[in-house]
Amino acid sequence: MISKQFSLKITVFHGMQVPEEGTLVGYGAILEGLELAMPFPEQLAIISAKRRSYSTDKWKVFSSRTLFDDTLYKHLVFALKYEGVNLLFFKKLFNKLSEEDITTLVQLEPTGQYSRKIWFLYEWLMQQKLKIQDLTIKNFVPLLDEKLQYAIKGTRSARHRIINNLPGTPEFCPLIFKTDKLDNYINAKLSEQKNTYLNSIHKDVLQRASSFLLLKDSKASFTIENENPGTNRAMRWGKAIGQAGNKPLSIEELERLQQIVIENARFVKLGLRDEGGFVGEHDRSTGVPLPEHISAKHEDLASLLNGLVSANVLMQDVAYDAVLASASIAFGFVFIHPFVDGNGRLHRYLIHHILAKKEFTKQGVIFPVSASILDHIDDYRKTLESYSHPLLDFISWKETEDHNVIVLNNTIDFYRYFDATKQAEFLYDCVDDTLKRVIPEEVTYLQNYDAFKRYLDNEFEMPDKMVATLIRFLEQNNGVLSKRALNKEFAELKENEVTEIENNYKLIFLND
Repeated sequence: MISKQFSLKITVFHGMQVPEEGTLVGYGAILEGLELAMPFPEQLAIISAKRRSYSTDKWKVFSSRTLFDDTLYKHLVFALKYEGVNLLFFKKLFNKLSEEDITTLVQLEPTGQYSRKIWFLYEWLMQQKLKIQDLTIKNFVPLLDEKLQYAIKGTRSARHRIINNLPGTPEFCPLIFKTDKLDNYINAKLSEQKNTYLNSIHKDVLQRASSFLLLKDSKASFTIENENPGTNRAMRWGKAIGQAGNKPLSIEELERLQQIVIENARFVKLGLRDEGGFVGEHDRSTGVPLPEHISAKHEDLASLLNGLVSANVLMQDVAYDAVLASASIAFGFVFIHPFVDGNGRLHRYLIHHILAKKEFTKQGVIFPVSASILDHIDDYRKTLESYSHPLLDFISWKETEDHNVIVLNNTIDFYRYFDATKQAEFLYDCVDDTLKRVIPEEVTYLQNYDAFKRYLDNEFEMPDKMVATLIRFLEQNNGVLSKRALNKEFAELKENEVTEIENNYKLIFLND
């Protein structure tokens, strides 16, 4: 078994300033010591020379009383105890060590909970059994510590005396760390707040708001991709979004939805990619790819998507939060990027699908999350890049003749086992914004529209089409009718009537 020193005294680590001099331990120490080819976790751990513990964005600082023997096993115990389960790390570790090394490692404390966790993880991730007898002790321990990470209810592994509460399968299993922000959102029960709010709205207004919100979401999803669809195309995709949650998720269903998204398939191969893929630009003079994100290898797509579909089934567990499930599946899909085109819109469709499937949206009102994402587009890009950019250093690729990329190394695990915490926080921010701003703004607009229309009906008996035109002109010019409108469409209005209409518009729509 590997026998070497892992602990490392540091003040700066890979260009990151450490909050104080300390000893690097846990995942960071092993990754550095064994040179495992993967990004470092979001937070690394050090043990201070002082007796104090605290956290920053990038560091967990532990008291000197936490110091332990500098062995691989003790670092693994520390990591599992304080840093949670990192599936990508363990897969890389198990690929580095021999089966004999792992067997020796887990038999150091054969009935200890951390030995059992390492043992279970090896057999679960590698899909092969160690030559160790099944345990007969009575107590079961959960694999994920729910003080650190979100978990499903899980199933019991009698062999290891472990409760497997991972929200996924060996083919696909993102994990999300507990944070104050996520806990606050979950405890606020946003779905119940939404239902209470929607129940207070007149059914006619709610029905019309639902239609407008669906179209708004559809158009926003295209705009995020720098596309400007015609109304018919946007309505067709909006109709598909409106049916989210009705059909089971499958590769075939995703392929069907891609056909709806791509209006003209003359220049796009529909279905799963049969070549490499990346998101980014090309050098203008040479055509060389300049990737911001490199997609999963096309040879890995079936395995990854089958895993994603299976994980989605596990996340239907009522114990697992709807928004967390949506973030894991939807962002996992867009990171895999299985299609040549349409991935972004399908990624946002999956948010709707899972929220609907887990009954986050009970009244049939689709959450127009894309509208909120569009309003926070810079944060959205940063959320995507927080996953994609660190991986670029670990993906070996070369340019193809047609200026695409072909990936040369094994990358499948990067798309299977990722930390989806930032993605979950971003999505919850958008869900909260949608509930508190996007939906109320649409409902308020319709209520104001109806009030203004009643005023126009009573005073001028205008036909509906003229009312719609009048309101559009007033919206475009800050509550004032333009000279063009006064000389053409509304030439029949007297000056005092124009003043009265403008004043009423500002009173009703602008609270002025």
